[in-house]
Amino acid sequence: MDELTRHIQEDIPWCMLFADDIVLVDETKDGVNRKLELWRNTLESKVFKLSRTKTEYMHCEFRNTRHQDDGVVKLGEIEVPKVNHFRYLGSIIQNDGNIENDVTHRIQAGWKKWRSATRVICDRNVPTKLKGKFYRTAIRPAMLYGSECWSVKLQQLHKMNVAEMRMLRWMCGKTRIDRIRNMKIQRQVGVAPIDTKIREGRLRWFGHLQRRPTNAPSRKLDSIETVEIRRGRGRPKLTWDALIRRDLNGLQSSPSIALNRVQ
Repeated sequence: MDELTRHIQEDIPWCMLFADDIVLVDETKDGVNRKLELWRNTLESKVFKLSRTKTEYMHCEFRNTRHQDDGVVKLGEIEVPKVNHFRYLGSIIQNDGNIENDVTHRIQAGWKKWRSATRVICDRNVPTKLKGKFYRTAIRPAMLYGSECWSVKLQQLHKMNVAEMRMLRWMCGKTRIDRIRNMKIQRQVGVAPIDTKIREGRLRWFGHLQRRPTNAPSRKLDSIETVEIRRGRGRPKLTWDALIRRDLNGLQSSPSIALNRVQ
């Protein structure tokens, strides 16, 4: 697929290709229609087809302003359905830039992993520390997948912490009726607070990005500038950059420390 369409591929983020999943981005619907038609003709000339049932489009609305939404997106003669969110590479992307659906999806994925291993982690004959090690290895990664890129809010952190503490208490055979503090349960199992692990992952990813060359696809997003944006009413939306600055201030460090992996 990559070789067949190399001559029509654009730079990231305007065109992203992973296996047979294609993401096309443009500023207007006319531009999206032109790209879809180009990809359709190219692939059909190579005896490939774009799926009419799986193709969908999302109009991103990152500002609190309203505008008239005219026109439709078509694939050939078929109108492409519009969605408010879609899943790409395991993460759920929303049209307003929020991560609420992705957080909920990650919690559900964690519960699915937890239920599949209840015979082990709820067995009283299994040592508690071993349960904690299994939890850190198999269950928590499912909950934290993609969290290094989240601009997570306190309400969403609380939601994830509640889900994790329910898992840990059941692993220990305890409930809230026993009136045992969360910190004691975490020490007993050997698990760090989930907000700490999310912050560690975020800083680790920040360091990885800072050490990449400036022409790397992941660094090109930093050079994208938005113009003629009028901020709506209310508090500004929390951004990933603001979280990084807050994390570095809490550690009394500067962004340049990410360039040195020894420190």
